[in-house]
This record gives sequence, C-alpha cells and structure tokens, in this order.
Amino acid sequence: MLKIKNLHKTFNPGTVNAKKALNGLNLTLNDGDFVTVIGGNGAGKSTMLNAICGVWRPDAGSIEIDGVDITGMPEYKRAKFFGRVFQDPMKGTAPDMEIAENLAIAARRGKKRKLIWGIAKGERTIYREKLRELDLGLEDRLSSKVGLLSGGQRQAVTLLMATLEEPKLLLLDEHTAALDPKTAAKVLEITEKIVTEKNLTTLMITHNMRDAIRYGNRLIMMHEGRIIVDVSGEEKKNLTVEYLLELFSKASGSEFSSDRAILA
Repeated sequence: MLKIKNLHKTFNPGTVNAKKALNGLNLTLNDGDFVTVIGGNGAGKSTMLNAICGVWRPDAGSIEIDGVDITGMPEYKRAKFFGRVFQDPMKGTAPDMEIAENLAIAARRGKKRKLIWGIAKGERTIYREKLRELDLGLEDRLSSKVGLLSGGQRQAVTLLMATLEEPKLLLLDEHTAALDPKTAAKVLEITEKIVTEKNLTTLMITHNMRDAIRYGNRLIMMHEGRIIVDVSGEEKKNLTVEYLLELFSKASGSEFSSDRAILA
C-alpha cells in the first residue's frame, strides 16, 4: 500500500543551517498494516509524513501509494489518498462550521462537486450513527460548532472525518500528544476500533513508547532520517520499553535521548 525508496531531504542545503532530515529512508507497508513510529526529536518522523503528503518534494527517492507513483504529484492531487490527523486539535477541521458540515466536507473528499443541498437528511442520519459509535455524546450535537468542542472531542471528530471515506493510508501525527492522559487513552481506543474494523493501512507517530508497543502489528524506530529498528509479529508482542531501548542503542550506537518518550 505504501512504498518509500531511498528518500532524501535536506533543508537549507549549502548553508550553515543545513539539516539532513531524511537520509536514504526505505519503508514498505502492506495492505492493512498498522505501524507505530517512534524516535527522538529530529529523527525524521513528521518529515516522513510531510513527504508522503506532498508538503514538499524530496531531493531524491520515490513514493508509491497502492502502485501509483506520487513522488511528483502536487499536494492537492494526492490528498484523496490520505486521511490525516495532526497533533494540534485545532487543525484538520473548520472551527466555525457545524460538526455535520465538517463531516459533509470530509465525505466529499476526492469527489466531483456539484450544486445540490449541502447536507441531505439521510446524511445526517449516517453522521449521527457514526458519532454515536464514538461514545462521546456528540450524536445530538450535529449543529454545534466544532470550535466549541473539547480537545479530545475535536480529535475524535477529526479522526472520524479522516476515515469517513476510507483512505488508502491513514496518517496519525502524534494525534494524542496534546491531550491529557485520560482523554488520550479514549482517543487511542477509538483509533484502534476504527482502524481494526475498517482494516486501514495506518502510520501512527507517537512519543509514548508504551503506546507504540501496545498498538498496531508493527513498530519502527527512526534515527537521523532513517529506520534503524523494525519489529513485527511475535517479537513486537513480547516487546518491553527496556528491550526497545536496548534495540535502539545497538542499532544507533547511542543512547535514546528523548526523555519525553521514555517518561511517557
């Protein structure tokens, strides 16, 4: 479903501020893979997601989605392939629009637009049922402005929007990092439910090692713009934070430096 080959990206090349963000990155995801991604600050995690989405073009390498080479495709054209949830609960939605209106926009992603009534009665029924499944009491608030929701509610709505029309690839960019622990756990529970039920191919960046171990069928660790640890199957099921840190040290030749990730 996703194939990244020998991806390179350097920001501010030829200057004193040059930063090599991706250094020969290679990654292949099979259909239905749920991959958690962890690494220290500057490891290239979000840079990788931005490369996939087309925020900028790589210096070298290629990216394929479901057999389609999208390396040179503009961001707006490749958007139909992805659902994305950001770390900031304020992103990914139109805060001054109703919940129903936000969902209607998401439902039309990648489709041709035409002049019809904005939201049909049947659509509202569907949205109400989808919101009820979140178990956050939002099914009776279709006309509420999204900007009035709590951070957790908003992330749950954004997650629903990202998966309403099943994407080829779901990208979760530390989507619980700005939430309190209890709310983050609820959003992760909703995430696992949606991903499992729809069998979505998913990349989830997280700063929390325990979450990286607990969720998904595969875990990768990034360091200096490349993948240095790739664990799946039984090996992943038996992972501990201590063993994961040991794997990182052996692969990188250094200690893991993100206190935020370790303490989480």
